[in-house]
Amino acid sequence: MTDAPRPAGAIPTLEDVARAAGVSRATVSRVVNGVRNVDPAIQEAVRQAVSVTGYEPNRAARSLVTRRAETIALVVSGAGIEEDADEGSFTARVFADPFFGRVVTGVVNYLRPRGMHPVLMFAETSRARDEVVSYVRQGSADGALIVSTHAQDPLPALIADAGLPAVLYARPARPARISHVDLDHREGARLAAAHLLARGCRRVATISGPMDLPVGQERLAGFRDTMAQHGHEEVAVAEGLFTQESGEVAMERLLAEHPDLDGVFAANDLMAVGACHVLREHGRRVPDDVALIGFDDSSVAASCRPSLTTVRQPVEDMAAEMARLLLDRLTAPDRPATSVLFEPVLVVRNSA
Repeated sequence: MTDAPRPAGAIPTLEDVARAAGVSRATVSRVVNGVRNVDPAIQEAVRQAVSVTGYEPNRAARSLVTRRAETIALVVSGAGIEEDADEGSFTARVFADPFFGRVVTGVVNYLRPRGMHPVLMFAETSRARDEVVSYVRQGSADGALIVSTHAQDPLPALIADAGLPAVLYARPARPARISHVDLDHREGARLAAAHLLARGCRRVATISGPMDLPVGQERLAGFRDTMAQHGHEEVAVAEGLFTQESGEVAMERLLAEHPDLDGVFAANDLMAVGACHVLREHGRRVPDDVALIGFDDSSVAASCRPSLTTVRQPVEDMAAEMARLLLDRLTAPDRPATSVLFEPVLVVRNSA
């Protein structure tokens, strides 16, 4: 007796794959669900049969077998926003910064080929943070990738204390048993300082990042230390908030207090673009009158006029490494928290 042909348009089943591969339905299920100890030749036969038949595994059924949601929570977290504040303003600021788009790109590019999918979540209030913890704890996501925007953010510690698998972008401001990826920010700022000095700049100022964030502290320290090593003990500093508007305000202040400055290091590209606008408004040519360097090598660096010399932070690679560390943790839950440090590179364009 021969099997009846499958009706046109019918959805392929495990039985169809099993017939095409010449194995049992149970074997196909084991391969599809990633069960180990299946002969490699059989695995390959099943994969080819899946391709030929067009079979698509049922994600809900598969999750019952693997006990995995095959979903990762990608969380942009902040703190200090009151419960009755306009929460939309937080998401608006996030989407205005090209940094976060680069994080999403790196995470998606790593997870998608591995059958995993990120769910974007925002945690700017205590209620939202509780929702993130519950979402992961209840199994709606297998773990969390966290980008924190505030030094006092309690979410990393909440996730760690709950024993949930997670990885943080940047070293946590407060101690937490959580893996993280980061950049050698001091080295990046050193590269910027050395380049300004090599250009002959002698009256140099910097627009720092927020001083309550480790990244702001590290970039300022690296810049100041390098300048001091070359005989420039005093460096003018104006604090910014990593936004273009704050860069404009800081540059106005620096020009008012130090009208003869000839070099500026801004701790991110958005602030550097703001500084560039203000310098132009004051009739200062970049780089002829004032050399300008940013940090991050984001999309705005290349579109700035003149194009921005900047310190490259490989955000996409760092985000992909976050995802890799998290998937490793899922396969080995007892693995201790670890950190990965990336090296910056100076990208020389036309502003310095």
